[in-house]
Amino acid sequence: MSGPIAMTALGFAGLFVLMILRIPIGVSMGIAGFLGFGLLSGFEPAVTLFGTESAQVLSNPNLAVVPLFILMGSLATISGLSDDIYRLIYALVGHWPGGLACATVGGCAGFGAVCGSSPATAATMGQISLPQMLKRGYSPALATGTIAAGGTLGMLVPPSIVMVIYAFLAREFVIDIFLAALIPALLAVVLQVLAVLVFVRLWPDSAPAGERLSWRERLQIAGRSWGVLAMIGAVMGGLYSGIFTVNEAAAVGVLVAALFAVGRRALNRENLMRMVGETASNTAMIYVIIIGASIFTYFITATRLPGALTAMFTDLDVPPLVVIAGILAMYLVLGCVFETISSMVITLPFILPVVTGLGYDAVWWGIVLIMAIELGMITPPVGINVFVLHGIDRSIPIRTIFAGIVPFAIADLIRIAIVVIFPALALWLPSVLR
Repeated sequence: MSGPIAMTALGFAGLFVLMILRIPIGVSMGIAGFLGFGLLSGFEPAVTLFGTESAQVLSNPNLAVVPLFILMGSLATISGLSDDIYRLIYALVGHWPGGLACATVGGCAGFGAVCGSSPATAATMGQISLPQMLKRGYSPALATGTIAAGGTLGMLVPPSIVMVIYAFLAREFVIDIFLAALIPALLAVVLQVLAVLVFVRLWPDSAPAGERLSWRERLQIAGRSWGVLAMIGAVMGGLYSGIFTVNEAAAVGVLVAALFAVGRRALNRENLMRMVGETASNTAMIYVIIIGASIFTYFITATRLPGALTAMFTDLDVPPLVVIAGILAMYLVLGCVFETISSMVITLPFILPVVTGLGYDAVWWGIVLIMAIELGMITPPVGINVFVLHGIDRSIPIRTIFAGIVPFAIADLIRIAIVVIFPALALWLPSVLR
């Protein structure tokens, strides 16, 4: 066991040095994996990895969905579909004490269904709902904490880019991952709304009640929001009914969002070029990370660490839940330091065999893993979503945002514990519908 650990530690040390030198994470993983695999198996086969892994990733049809989902989210934003879903949910619950915050949670979940990115969800909903909450007398802590925490739903509500990448790396069917996420995502929304209500109960002045709309006004707003409902229904309904494949559903989503952007005169040459550029840039970054992770995986496999770790943990005289709790604690720490996708792809080669070796399902672990790393997006010192919110309104101190996140972080920890203890919450729908 000491040999695999020593070799892996040396590889990770080299990876961290490259990252400290500000080399992109994907390139760093590729270089560290190449050098490590070359030392263990020879540099001639190591050189071929750059060609074979790049070709495999770039030609994989399952990953073609990534740029489509990114473009769909951009089109939904400029066409105002994100505004529509937020306005609809606020019309239903805005009159509650804390109702605007509850509507923000629902809006984040709805926008996540057409975006798939947590930072993008936090940024979009921050621009829409933060001024509205502050204008209505909400405390800055509750307002920013709600948006930062709600933004993480963009990763958990399918379709999600992170889920697509996990399915590719774990060699699982992506629709199974999407189906497995539905109940945990609903649980996430419920617990975040409960966190808002508890916050308001403890500090009533932090969130005054809004104006109650008549049912006629609510129906009018619902009528004006038919576009985003049609888009979500077309993508999700076609996907889960089997009418569309994942790629076809993403293409339909892009088409529907583009039609609304054109119909609402929101799409012009400048917006189009900007969106295409951002989509290409983000897609290239994700592909480089995946290619680098694939090369790094060869190195990890060559050290024989996955088998050694699996044997060690299965021989421990402790319940499997204790091992899972320890792994999740590691991910909570990693989430505070690493970007989401990076923390997943770096660790998956040696953690997934341990989890499956303990008898757990890889689909279930994908959902648990995503919930753990999404919590890292709102915890110090990095907390990407926190800095996104701070960038939107720099008058709100970062410590205030972190303070507002506390009840939501507790709710997320409770959710993770529930799904870990009751795996059927994630596995029931895939078993019934696939």
